[in-house]
Amino acid sequence: MREPYLLAAGLLTGLAIPASTLPHLSMILPSNSRFLWDLKQGSQPTVNEKVIPSVNLFSPELSNQALQSLEHVQPTVGEKITPSVDISSPEFSNQTEASLNPNFSAASSTFLSGSQLYYQRLAALKTGQIYKRADDNSLQSLWESAKNHQLTYEDWKRLLALEAKAIAQGQGANHLSILVGDSLSMWFPLEKLPTGKMWLNQGISGDTSSGILKRLGAFSATRPDVIYVMAGINDLRKGASDQVILRNYRRIIRILRQNHPKAQIIVQSILPTRLSTISNSRIRRINEQLVLVAKQQGANYLNIYGWFTDIEGNLRPELTTDGLHLSQEGYDVWRSVLQQIEFRLTQSEN
Repeated sequence: MREPYLLAAGLLTGLAIPASTLPHLSMILPSNSRFLWDLKQGSQPTVNEKVIPSVNLFSPELSNQALQSLEHVQPTVGEKITPSVDISSPEFSNQTEASLNPNFSAASSTFLSGSQLYYQRLAALKTGQIYKRADDNSLQSLWESAKNHQLTYEDWKRLLALEAKAIAQGQGANHLSILVGDSLSMWFPLEKLPTGKMWLNQGISGDTSSGILKRLGAFSATRPDVIYVMAGINDLRKGASDQVILRNYRRIIRILRQNHPKAQIIVQSILPTRLSTISNSRIRRINEQLVLVAKQQGANYLNIYGWFTDIEGNLRPELTTDGLHLSQEGYDVWRSVLQQIEFRLTQSEN
């Protein structure tokens, strides 16, 4: 049993671990997968004041076909689909007063609403790039021309599908990791993601495990090395049962394994909250079941719940903005986890 524990210790820290500390680590090997990472409370990384410099991630050129399809993005109002329009034209509508923040600056690197993030990413696609910050003029033009359109879930699904298409066409020999989830994944700052590879963010605010299950085909043409999945918090907010959440996870993993047989699928534990309406003890129970689901389905399980908890078992106050969503410090913690995993996966491939 000693060798698996040593492997776990190396994965977690990259340092030599005294044998006396090994019982504190937990290692489970899924039948069809290589690793399960269990990052316990007490192994939290130190979040210092130094910011890792951002780098230019790969920005694939969009093909003419992709650009043509982008010209016909159809904004929706509720379930009704409005006629297709050229998004570069003045007739293209944007968003309600509630979503448009008057303090928004096109040059700002901080997004104050989901709509700002959406239109920045859409403007980048219009230039034939993905995730590259659009210039002030093109972003402001798109922003101003869309004032009357309220973004919907379908809008986000189309945007993510277009980004996935761009990645699939431009990936080449580059390595790729994908974030799949809800707003926690969606708001992961690009500059905080581990460098040296491409990233595709497939997170949508408010999404549930049921919603994620239905949109996995959007990036089926990509060739990822790793797919990180985190879902469930919105299921709990909307009253879904534990059984529904776990059943959806099983289906998600099955589809991902079918679509991406060479990828490492990593199920990340549901994070704690500071909300009285969501029981952290229930989250812990679901996470315990997710360990079994991941093992049964041949996926990896990454337990980072303890990295985010305070002494009372709640989400650490400095790591959240509202008791649920993560602050910049919260994403620094998450980034530290991904850096370790990405480094170790890279080492295992060499």
